[in-house]
Amino acid sequence: MSTKFYRKLIDLYAGHELPISLEEEMETAALSDPDLADEMRGMRETYDMLRADTGPEFNEETNQRILLKMYARGIEIEPNAPEPKFLQFPLPMQG
Repeated sequence: MSTKFYRKLIDLYAGHELPISLEEEMETAALSDPDLADEMRGMRETYDMLRADTGPEFNEETNQRILLKMYARGIEIEPNAPEPKFLQFPLPMQG
């Protein structure tokens, strides 16, 4: 197959989505094309790093920081807190 075809498959190679036979074929083609080999290695390393990343940590401190930034920009936010249960029924009037 042509190098042009292999270059179109690099993203699938990086994501481990190709059949093993096609991966081996691409690796064999990469032995003769250093640019293809660099691109394949770089994409796979990037993909593996992104998959291993757990993502941002979101906690109460982060929430407060975001709210303060929003308030500083003039955004009015009213929290959707449920009405307390003790206010659900009115108390009888005492006379």
